[in-house]
Amino acid sequence: MNPMVEFCVSNLANGAQETFEALERDPNVDVLDYGCLSYCTKCDNAFYALVNGEIVEADTPAELTKNIYQYIEDNPMW
Repeated sequence: MNPMVEFCVSNLANGAQETFEALERDPNVDVLDYGCLSYCTKCDNAFYALVNGEIVEADTPAELTKNIYQYIEDNPMW
């Protein structure tokens, strides 16, 4: 089972698309997008994704990608 990374489509439109596309190329990560993840205040103020159900945030898409991989490394599923 791969780590699951979920994105809000509004956050993707605000710039997180770069992170989405980078993770989508990784066969060891499952990536999904939803119309809304119900974190509107986060979505409006930062780039974020849910990684295995936990919020990971950043100020830039590149930093978000880095933070997601760091979270996955620090929190193995098994």
